[in-house]
Amino acid sequence: MSQKLIALIALALLPLSSLAAVVPPPALDVSAYLLRDFNSGTDIASKQKEARLEPASLTKIMTAYLTFEAIKKGNLSLNQVVPVSKKAWQAEGSRMFIEPQKSVTVDELLHGLIIQSGNDAAIALAEAVAGSEDQFAAMMNQQAKRIGMRHTHYTNATGLPDANHYTTASDLALMAQALISDFPADYDRLYKQKEYTYNKITQLNRNSLLWLDSHVDGIKTGHTDAAGYCLISSAKRDKTRLIAIILGAKSKERRASESQRLLNYGFQFYESTLVYPKTKAISTMQVYKGAEKTVAASVAQDLYLSLPKGDYERVKATMVSKQPLIAPIKAGQEIGNITFSLDGKVIHQQKLIAASEVSEAGFFGRIIDSIRLTIQ
Repeated sequence: MSQKLIALIALALLPLSSLAAVVPPPALDVSAYLLRDFNSGTDIASKQKEARLEPASLTKIMTAYLTFEAIKKGNLSLNQVVPVSKKAWQAEGSRMFIEPQKSVTVDELLHGLIIQSGNDAAIALAEAVAGSEDQFAAMMNQQAKRIGMRHTHYTNATGLPDANHYTTASDLALMAQALISDFPADYDRLYKQKEYTYNKITQLNRNSLLWLDSHVDGIKTGHTDAAGYCLISSAKRDKTRLIAIILGAKSKERRASESQRLLNYGFQFYESTLVYPKTKAISTMQVYKGAEKTVAASVAQDLYLSLPKGDYERVKATMVSKQPLIAPIKAGQEIGNITFSLDGKVIHQQKLIAASEVSEAGFFGRIIDSIRLTIQ
């Protein structure tokens, strides 16, 4: 075995109809857009995805995320009654119409936040989680950094205009992925609901795609004069989930139609393929000075590739071991990497980890392998 190269594997699936050329994405009349495959994190199509723009009520995805997190940690409960402050009651813009003298629970506020896009609900939840909206905004910024949103800054829980309140399409995609990944049950329960009634007032979910496409199950609309009409939508067909982000559309009708065009483009011309599940042993690699002579290599998370339909059957994968691998080896320790290429061009690289631990061999076993290493 060579020192580094372990294997060259041709990955093949059932025959797929190959596209003669990649069909270009539709031309969308918006300030920025991004289409991302949820499983692989691959950006399929984009325009101005790193441009700094106002998020408007897309901000409320982070507000909901931090509320879900507080519930998960036991700091809040769904049935907990939340006091309604004067600030929340008098919130500008869209509201769910909470009142200081009328009790409201965390669960009701979440419905009002997500379905009705209530600014009053956002402020009330921010105060319940952090004590004040300002303190909550600081938490939002801390969480944004943890998620990897490097070009985002929050000043409020609502998305009301502020010169220092901004984000990018790329960062919003990270936020959407984190929401669905970290709180799947809450996402499934709330984000596809089409209407909600509170205080005898029924309001429809502003995401009109919920009525137009049965595959769409979220996520959030937004609008201010400066931001234009915005929408983060997510749809799942079979095992493929796509996230579409539209920023700065000229009307609510246009944000829906452009989002639908973007989702349809992704589902029609691209496919998301599970290459290796995280529990699968991909290969074995030689170990020196160990109680075992080999260790199984795997990936830390499910490994997906998103490619134009027909391209996957031509993908090749090269696995490289960090030789020499010397025991002891811990489970989860990086032991190599795998590189995927298509027509000679690298399209993805991933670390390989040890699927199990390998303890040291006995004295004589270590001596023998030491000799073997010196004469290689």
